[in-house]
Amino acid sequence: MILHFVNLQKFFWLKRLISIIGTTGIGKTRLAIDLAKHLDTEIISCDSRQFYKEMKIGTAMPTDEELAEAKHHFVGNISIDDYYSIGQFEVDALEKLEEIFSGNDVAVMVGGSGMYEKAVVEGMNDLPEADENNQQKLLSIWENDGFEALQKLLEELDPDYFSIVDKDNPRRLLRAIDIIWQTGKTYTENLSLPKPQRNFETIRIGINAPRETIYERINLRVDKMMDKGLLEEAKGLIAARDKVALQTVGYSELFRYFDGEWDLDFAIEEIKKNSRRYAKRQITWNKKLENVNWVNYNNSLQEALSLLEKSSDSQIGI
Repeated sequence: MILHFVNLQKFFWLKRLISIIGTTGIGKTRLAIDLAKHLDTEIISCDSRQFYKEMKIGTAMPTDEELAEAKHHFVGNISIDDYYSIGQFEVDALEKLEEIFSGNDVAVMVGGSGMYEKAVVEGMNDLPEADENNQQKLLSIWENDGFEALQKLLEELDPDYFSIVDKDNPRRLLRAIDIIWQTGKTYTENLSLPKPQRNFETIRIGINAPRETIYERINLRVDKMMDKGLLEEAKGLIAARDKVALQTVGYSELFRYFDGEWDLDFAIEEIKKNSRRYAKRQITWNKKLENVNWVNYNNSLQEALSLLEKSSDSQIGI
């Protein structure tokens, strides 16, 4: 039986953040909206690709109907022309949480970008800002030797971080190598340094599914994106294809189709393959997180609500 809001509200004596994690296409958005409606609260998005207003279809941004069901923050809030770091997101998200907590004891956060989720939940280390000289050197390597050279460089410098990072995301690679060069420590070592304490508690809820189910849902999702107009969306962004935000799954493959390098069917299959690879990295990342309370993908709301009811007694996820 579904628990009602009045039954759950009494359990949130302290400020709590419910953070929903899981692989791409597993149903995180739906669960976040349903929980936010039950708890009469708002949603923080920590999906870094959905920040960009020009990339609605390819990032599976919540639809206008979904956005109307519960108030969302950090969805389509910046342009691909803007620079936006994890550190700035941490600051902005914490400020928004303070606003939400001023009128509510609970907030919901959702997204597939593990580093952004972790920045809000656990805090970022006091890492240096980007070094302009390093950035220029890295961009030169990229331009002269190809993106694979950056991937190989990071793998040599920090194999542990390389095993979990989104290897197709240039922003992640550039940032990690820059920090390694500046500090003389691996990015993994930098991330393990003490972090500031949060003034709220977090309950992580992870949506689980068999791997074959995850892959089936990803394949279907890509087909739906194409039906919704992903090809046209990507075509309209060709002039901006060199922007870091567009060096990502769903767009880079279609740009190669527009270049005549691939035919459309092959490009679509590559989107599906790279999305599945991304999901595998998400699985690896999520397995290393602490205090994750897993719910089944086909009964996620019921199990999540039951989980929250029990949390008052068992203090799970805290």
